[in-house]
Amino acid sequence: MPSSRPRIVCCGDVIDDVIVVPLETIRVDTDTTSSIRFVPGGSAANTASWLGISGAAVDFVGRVAAGDVHRHGELLVRCGVTTHLAPHDTLPTGTIVIIVEGETRTMLTESGANAELDTRDVTDALLADASVLYLTGYTLFNRPDTSAFTELIARAVASGVTVAIDPGSAGFITDFGVDRFLAAVAGASIILPNLDEGQLLTGLADPVEVAAALSELFPIVALTMDVDGIVVAERGTAPITVAVAHSTAVDPTGAGDSFSAGFLHEWMATGDVVLAATAGAALAARAVSTIGARPNV
Repeated sequence: MPSSRPRIVCCGDVIDDVIVVPLETIRVDTDTTSSIRFVPGGSAANTASWLGISGAAVDFVGRVAAGDVHRHGELLVRCGVTTHLAPHDTLPTGTIVIIVEGETRTMLTESGANAELDTRDVTDALLADASVLYLTGYTLFNRPDTSAFTELIARAVASGVTVAIDPGSAGFITDFGVDRFLAAVAGASIILPNLDEGQLLTGLADPVEVAAALSELFPIVALTMDVDGIVVAERGTAPITVAVAHSTAVDPTGAGDSFSAGFLHEWMATGDVVLAATAGAALAARAVSTIGARPNV
């Protein structure tokens, strides 16, 4: 959807990822030889980074430990992102230990400073220059009060900004509550769930039915199914399944975040959801070919 306001604003989590790839079967109560890497992460920050290296004009709003503002800011700037990082004086930067076994991951998460992200840091001035606001469910989880989040969506819509939401985590949505989640993200126009999240949000199993049901709530749906492709749906039209080329995954961390970046970048340019899904899949294939959830820059 070509726009005279081509910027995209990403608001959400910044994480220090500790990626562990066991080199043998994990042995309980003793040592297991592993590959361990410390890399930047966070779903929203990852998406902003992939958008930036794809050539999109992108702003990122987030919160980290006071001592990490410069470090994380520099990492985002290297990817072409304009940063708006708020410091937190007592909480650490969020951290996730990710144990990768083949194409599956186990994630041990500490939200840290992300839990205190103030969505009012997405100012009206930022929204005035944007065509899309990208949010993730992680900004909602563990928050007793969702009013600031819903207010941000309302402000964006009132400013003529399209709101895109990545649900984030089926496990956290279960803890948060499906109905509560859907109420909090009402007003978003684009939803980018994986199959597990889509099934949870609709109570349906068949991917085409899931996408069709979600399109009654969100005008545009892109439901990712790993190697089985993507189901895209626009309200009022039949869902379309988009095939993806097989790629070897070294580390699946960040696949969904990079897909979101590729999808939104292409959709902003063309308004074509099939082209957008294809672009998202291509960027995700690039992301999973290396360790870590961000571009290697």
